[in-house]
Amino acid sequence: MKSVDIISETQSLCPICLKKIDAKKVLDVNKVYMEKYCPDHGQFKTILWKGNISMKKWIRNKERAYIKNPSTNVQKGCPFDCGLCSEHRQHTCTALIEVTQRCNLKCKFCFADSYAGKEKDISIEKIKFMYKKLLESSGSCNVQLSGGEPTIRDDLPDIVKLGRKLGFKFIQVNTNGIRMAQDEEYVKKLKISGLSSIFLQFDGTTDLIYRKLRGAELLNLKVKAIENCRKHNIGVVLVPTIVPGINEDNIGEIINFGLNNMPAVRGVHFQPVSYFGRVPFIPKEEQRITLPEIIENIEKQTLGKFKIESMKPPGCENALCSFHGNYIYKDKKELINVTNNSKSCCSKNEKAEEGARKAKEFVSRNWSSRKVTNPNTKVKSSKIDSWDKILYNINNYSFSISGMAFQDIWNVDLERVKDCCIHVVSEEGKLIPFCMYNITDAEGNYIYRNCKVKMKMTSLEA
Repeated sequence: MKSVDIISETQSLCPICLKKIDAKKVLDVNKVYMEKYCPDHGQFKTILWKGNISMKKWIRNKERAYIKNPSTNVQKGCPFDCGLCSEHRQHTCTALIEVTQRCNLKCKFCFADSYAGKEKDISIEKIKFMYKKLLESSGSCNVQLSGGEPTIRDDLPDIVKLGRKLGFKFIQVNTNGIRMAQDEEYVKKLKISGLSSIFLQFDGTTDLIYRKLRGAELLNLKVKAIENCRKHNIGVVLVPTIVPGINEDNIGEIINFGLNNMPAVRGVHFQPVSYFGRVPFIPKEEQRITLPEIIENIEKQTLGKFKIESMKPPGCENALCSFHGNYIYKDKKELINVTNNSKSCCSKNEKAEEGARKAKEFVSRNWSSRKVTNPNTKVKSSKIDSWDKILYNINNYSFSISGMAFQDIWNVDLERVKDCCIHVVSEEGKLIPFCMYNITDAEGNYIYRNCKVKMKMTSLEA
């Protein structure tokens, strides 16, 4: 009889009734599954980790952080008292503010279930309140303005300007890039207002991929959006949602596209597909792709240019949430791995609080664009020395590759939730871990959003 290797035990939620239930991570050769059982609704099993990268070796011990001024009391326990509560173990690295629920696309996969006919946008006065509550609870963390599609709002530059005025040093917009491509004057206004970076939905390098995932041919618009950001010195991070059977074979081409569009493009941030919303069936194993599979595909599809060993666990969030690698593409010819040269994110005994500080600084420093003197430019009669050349390469050709696996109701791990550092600011000013804010039961009922998913996913076929 085959023995079961239990890596760890945790708690999860029942996909049907949302009751808190026990769960375990079980190793089967090179795969790790979550197995959980609800006395009312039975057994559930979901793939978590697959490939030759050992989950046991990937996990890092961290000394937890403590929330100094909890906004909510612990009554029902995680994840039902978010605000943050005193049980939470990490500070806010990035805070999301959803400035609209409207969107100009109808994507097959969407955290927010957004579409064109949704309710009125929240007021700029409400956003100011949310900014201030964020400052009170977390200080000047990084901010991402999201939605919906935030660029639908004509006053988005005013929202960015308000955040900068209140003291937030790094503000990023999460966007599909359509308006950024079509309205250069709008891009210019965003830059003048203090926008640091855009998180650009970028699922691949062919229009076939966009037709399958987003329902429209968008590649030319993505390219134009990047060009407009280049003109106005706004950093761009490419954000592909990776869906098996659609674009997992395009990972290398996405990275090459990013390298070819440096220094405007500052990096690529992969997101394996998650199944939020009305998904009344357990997603099959072949319908998921895990972090180690993405890492292995990065090395394979770039022909070894980006090595598996150059990508490391995070220092901020839980180790099972993400990976990152930092590089310098010297003169756009020679790729230098600098991940291991920094005291980063894989220190075995790093404090969670220190990890959050480093993550905030890294994102703010590396995902923004900076104007730097070209080292080949002659200054009077003297040559630029080697140190200036080094600085030029660091500033212009730093490139990051990262990935983050968001949790859905089928694989949610409450240990990961407690370590979350990416928080959504609710309209009441509470901070909710991102996955918990977006998570739904199998029928589309949210725990924290004040709505129910309207679009039902009847098939996961491409």
